[in-house]
Amino acid sequence: MLSLQRWIGRSDQFFDLLESSADEARRSSQALRELIEAPDHGERLEQFIDLRREDKRTREEISKLICNTFITPFEREDIDSLSSALSRIPKVLKKFAERLILLREHVDVELFRQQAELLQHATGTVYEMVRELRHPNLKTVRTAHDRLHLIEAEADTLIVSLLRDLYSGQYEALQAIVLRDLFELLEKVIDRCRDAGNVVFQIVLKNS
Repeated sequence: MLSLQRWIGRSDQFFDLLESSADEARRSSQALRELIEAPDHGERLEQFIDLRREDKRTREEISKLICNTFITPFEREDIDSLSSALSRIPKVLKKFAERLILLREHVDVELFRQQAELLQHATGTVYEMVRELRHPNLKTVRTAHDRLHLIEAEADTLIVSLLRDLYSGQYEALQAIVLRDLFELLEKVIDRCRDAGNVVFQIVLKNS
């Protein structure tokens, strides 16, 4: 009985930590929306730094728990893959925030609003999917997974439109280079959300 209770407790720890990591990704996307709405507030970068620091601690705790736990709720490789995918979201968002604040004199932050909205939907969906891991329901996870891919498809269409406008000749060369890099960074974050969602979906499929 004691070992069963210990196993259940360790399982809860895995779920708690993975949910924390998904929540850190979700809060990072919210911080991005706030940065776009108030781009002159350089101190907002601290939000991204703090969230990235929290996420690194969470990632380390998950890695230690994988090493120190004999029985895990699902395969160790899957736990590590999901933890890694989730961790990349606040990492890239911090990089985006640093560049946006550094280059804000050269860009109109409104250009990033649509991508930021899609990203918020994507991180929210990933968070929902990670929470489903405690008591997985394949139908629920599949629906969220499909929704995540629709968000990614919409983001792909959006960046094509943004790049088309970018190369239309209305921007100076420096602006075009800066904007392209920033657009592509946000596109990369949405891809990271897709990667995390794919891992969750595969975990649920294997354990259904």
